[in-house]
Order: sequence, then structure tokens, then C-alpha cells
Amino acid sequence: MTKKDFKIVFMGTPEFAVETLKILVENNYNIVGVVTMPDKPAGRGHKLQESDVKKYAISQNLLVLQPEKLRDADFINELEALQADLNLVVAFRMLPEVVWDMPKHGTYNLHASLLPQYRGAAPINWAIINGEVETGVTTFKLVHEIDSGKIAYQSKIEIGDRDNAGVIHDKLMETGAQLVLKTVDDIIDGSITLQSQNIDKVNLKPAPKIFKETCRIKWSSKAKEIDRFIRGLSPYPAAHTTLVRENETINIKVFEALPIIQDHDLIVGSIVQSSSSELYIAVEDGFIRILELQLQGRKRMKAEDFMNGFQFQHTDNFK
Repeated sequence: MTKKDFKIVFMGTPEFAVETLKILVENNYNIVGVVTMPDKPAGRGHKLQESDVKKYAISQNLLVLQPEKLRDADFINELEALQADLNLVVAFRMLPEVVWDMPKHGTYNLHASLLPQYRGAAPINWAIINGEVETGVTTFKLVHEIDSGKIAYQSKIEIGDRDNAGVIHDKLMETGAQLVLKTVDDIIDGSITLQSQNIDKVNLKPAPKIFKETCRIKWSSKAKEIDRFIRGLSPYPAAHTTLVRENETINIKVFEALPIIQDHDLIVGSIVQSSSSELYIAVEDGFIRILELQLQGRKRMKAEDFMNGFQFQHTDNFK
């Protein structure tokens, strides 16, 4: 069977998935349908926002399906009518068996980690937070258990000392698209081989979904741990902290910082200004120099610009 005869249904929602869909389209694979999240209201005007995948799919005149519920009978009928040979999933929802088991060749997923490590919704974030020096992408065949199917291929990348989640996201987005291409080619020509995930004697690290409270900076941690935490959540959803004053609290997001290891006798969370443009926060084993931040209700900015228009009080501290 040629790639023009091989019918693919693509499932995905965010920007991360677009690169894979794009490379398939540009290489003339037969995408018979694209499944993505329903439009959702966003912003102050609550205007309906289309997913990145939908925007690209429409620009390529691809059929778009946006089911509210993946078990909906009408959606299942529409999917069956496409007679797909393969489903491809990149950054989408959990699929019911009636969906992932429908095509002749089943459903393959692209996951942004080196499985079996970092199974879950936020593998890029947790790999950086935990101080990994490498990560990667995995293509695997879906089964009941989340991120536990047999592996087709993996590709590794390094995590640099100053890389944040945004940098790694973009690297894996491109690496992952190429890996999906290789996986699909081998499925089409029948040369694909799958290997079970080896979890024997492996200390598995999970990658659970990140919530607002997950993102709160713990200034009692060590400097390098806080630095990894900030980088692992930057630019989205962003680490945050609370500036405490006598009569108010102010929420602040931190996007970039530098760890400084140094002995001191200051209270953790204390604010130190070594100059009018440098902002340091005391932590257990040194300081965190904040380089980029966003005050609640204001735009994101460099620390020196922020400090030009914000006056710290001597009783201020971060918690």
C-alpha cells in the first residue's frame, strides 16, 4: 500500500501537534480527517477560540471533527465512515477503546518523554524540574493503560543548563514530527517492530498534570532546585510567588532567574537589592536573582524595568 492509499486520522489540539500534522500534509500523506477539541471561549471578550490544530487543518482544507464527547454515537459514526487505516495522536485527550481500536493498524501516539519515564500530562515540565540532562520523544501503540503501550521508536535530545520548558517544547516538537514520519512509513511498508516498555527495576518518574498550586515557588528549597522549577514552568504556566506586605499581598509570576550559591544569615524569602536594577531573593543556600517577571495585572518585563516603576518596602518579603 502506498501512502496515498493509506488513510490517516490525526488527533491533536495545541501548537505542539501542528508540526507533526504539517509535515504529514507537506509530504502528501492521506489525512482523511482531523479530530481536535471544540472551540472554547477565551479572553476578556469570551470569543470562541479555535485550537492551533484546527486553524492549520482548515488552512489545508482538511475535514475537521470536534466532538464534545468521544463516545458520542454521531462522532463514532463519522469516524467509522472515514475508514482510516491508522489514528495518530499528538497532545490530545484520552481515547475510549471504541476509538483507538477502530483502525486496522490501531492508534499510535507521540509522547514527549523517553518512555517509560515521565508518563502523564506534563513530561517536559517535570523532566526539567527534576534536573534531567536529557529527554526525548517516543512513538508507541495505544493500549488501555496511559502511556504504557509498546514502543515503536525513540529519539533523544539534551537539556541544556539554561533551557526552559519553552525551548525543550520547540526542540521536541520538531524531533517528534520526524519520528512520527518514520513510524508511519514503517507501518505502511510493514516493517514496524514494537517493543514492550521495560519497567523491571526502573525507578519510574511520573509527569502528572500541573495545577496552579503546583506552580508556587518554595523559597525554602535550594537555589538550583528553585532555578529548575522556574525554568521547568517557563513560559507556561509559569512559576509564581506572593509578595507579602503589611496590609496586602501581591501575586508575581517569575519567568527567568539565576541561582547563586552563597552563605548568608538572611531570612528565607527576604528581598535584597544590590543596585537599582538587580533583585535577589534569599533562599536556603544562597540567592535567586530574578531576571524576568510579571506583576499581577501588568505585562511581563525584565527585572530592571520592573524595578524602575515599583518601590519595595523594607518589610516586604516573598512567600
